Amino acid sequence: MATNQRFRLGDILLNAGIITDEQLQKALAMQRKNGERLGKTLINLGVVSEDNILRALESQLGVDVVSLARYPIERDAALLIPAQLAERHKVLPLKKDGSQIILAMADPTNFFAIDDVRMVTGLNVQPVIAIESELERFIESAYGVRDIVERAVIKLQEEEVAATAEIQTADEAPIISLVNGLISQAVRERASDIHIEPLEGLVRVRFRVDGVLREVVTFPKATQSSIVSRIKIMAEMDIAEKRMPQDGRIKVKEKGRDVDIRASTMPTVLGEKVVLRILDRAAVVMDISGLGFSALNLERYKRMYSQSYGMILVTGPTGSGKTTTLYSTLVEINSPAKNIITIEDPVEYMLAGVNQILVNPKAGLTFANGLRSILRQDPNIVMVGEIRDGETADIAVRAALTGHLVLSTLHTNDAAGAISRLIDMGAEPFLVASSILGVVAQRLVRIICPNCKESYLLEAGSSEALFLADSQEFAGAVIQAKLNQSGLTLYRGRGCEHCGGSGYRGRMAINEVMPLSGTLQEALIHHASARELSRIAITEGMVAMRQDGILKALEGMTTLDEVRRVAYSGV
Repeated sequence: MATNQRFRLGDILLNAGIITDEQLQKALAMQRKNGERLGKTLINLGVVSEDNILRALESQLGVDVVSLARYPIERDAALLIPAQLAERHKVLPLKKDGSQIILAMADPTNFFAIDDVRMVTGLNVQPVIAIESELERFIESAYGVRDIVERAVIKLQEEEVAATAEIQTADEAPIISLVNGLISQAVRERASDIHIEPLEGLVRVRFRVDGVLREVVTFPKATQSSIVSRIKIMAEMDIAEKRMPQDGRIKVKEKGRDVDIRASTMPTVLGEKVVLRILDRAAVVMDISGLGFSALNLERYKRMYSQSYGMILVTGPTGSGKTTTLYSTLVEINSPAKNIITIEDPVEYMLAGVNQILVNPKAGLTFANGLRSILRQDPNIVMVGEIRDGETADIAVRAALTGHLVLSTLHTNDAAGAISRLIDMGAEPFLVASSILGVVAQRLVRIICPNCKESYLLEAGSSEALFLADSQEFAGAVIQAKLNQSGLTLYRGRGCEHCGGSGYRGRMAINEVMPLSGTLQEALIHHASARELSRIAITEGMVAMRQDGILKALEGMTTLDEVRRVAYSGV
């Protein structure tokens, strides 16, 4: 394509008969408002597909369409232009060939981008076309945290700097770029936590993505104190205090949206370890129907939270999505006619129309004291972040008996265990039986990546076959029918660039929902064990958590290995 010619995407699509003039004018009007590229605006309007645009450009301009996943990208070529330019124009240099640079572009008619790249590199530009979504991923990879870290470390070493006031305040200090780059990359990769860990001779950074930690990068030990000091300043901690754990909060903007971060430092023998918990509301499902409940479990749960009074408990280990389930429930039942008050530690997300209280033990505001005050505020619905002691348990039970809908969490392995835990805390069995509407126990399993999902046949004697054989007592009629089939089909992810090679992308809940029936109430009053309560609930139709997970694996939503990892206790 001769780069001195000026083509417009709208004219190309019109000439190819792909869009009408009316559609083009509508897209141009919308483009003036949203500032997006014309091609993306047309796609969002449903007028054309990305493939339509690519083929029209290829045909009209004679520009090749490339697959970045298959193209041998030269790392040094990508670094010929700054990340800001690549992100602004959606371009990525693929290869330097003499005085020419091969440039992947979402829109090869963007001659402003071509001119900018030519000026920055001093090279002639040969454009090729790439799918925009794929291009965005490769730009993030090319200019990601590793490159930022490497450049920051080199600059630190060149300047021979440590944790000085200059580094902590200078806008362009390399340590600021390093920390900002870590946070930005973690948000882009959907990480829930960043672990910055001092090791012997180096500092390791790991991201927790979909519940699993993976190493991202390491850098020299000399940078450790600068990184920790920078994070402490951002989180408004005491940078001089290195002997005691500290907590703080950070607010950042990532691609125009607010992201809250909980920062925690902890002294170790090799230095301070930092964990940043990323609270990205845009990445959290607040729709009750999107949490992974099966149709049966969702129906049972809706009957529970539709009651005007009583207590609902959500139970599971740390990181099992309990708070997200409660938040989604509050969003579902919130209305101007209801007074909803929560007491939490910490308040993870702000909910519109809900009065949220943060526990402050130093000021004397505990869960128990806060709950007493809440009950004097004429609430309809109360959410207690966690029941941790007998006093809180007693107040919560009595609140549920006096006309309030109380939602809370406990840390137990299954639904029946939550009831036993309340009684162990000192709550009277007859009061628990009268107040509890039901219990939801849950875990989070990873979802098979839809981009690399494949089917395969279950092999006799494999780990999956042994797991299914060991789960016979949990298998309902649907599972048994599938297990009796010859050649049972299962699913897995091969691993691709979309999922970082893991075969999984995103998480969903597997759960068991146990409404407290009359039979269960009677058994509870007679001091039945958690095992006995669970047995009764299953006979009454409760789908055990492991059974729910197996069903979702057989439906191709997750894998049996993942269900076994998350929900199998070995008993």
